[in-house]
Amino acid sequence: MRFLQATSDKLLGAAMLAVAAFVFIYYTTWALLLPFVDEASALQDLFPDRKWATRGPALLLLAGLAGIGAFFAKVSAAEARKKASAGKTA
Repeated sequence: MRFLQATSDKLLGAAMLAVAAFVFIYYTTWALLLPFVDEASALQDLFPDRKWATRGPALLLLAGLAGIGAFFAKVSAAEARKKASAGKTA
């Protein structure tokens, strides 16, 4: 049983690493190399408009910060409810 779990963890880790490597290479090509490629090149068709090279990560950062803020608010509210109920019973 443990062997299967270790194997699946390794496969998941390898898949996550492959996705991260692909995203890194794709974004690096898009943001850093593509401006030096001719506009008529077929390579330009594989990437979105250049303005999204900055807007996309900015939107992901905002979404991540909103998720962290929501998580913090949820945990804080749960702790406040727990303290309030403990104060009523005491």
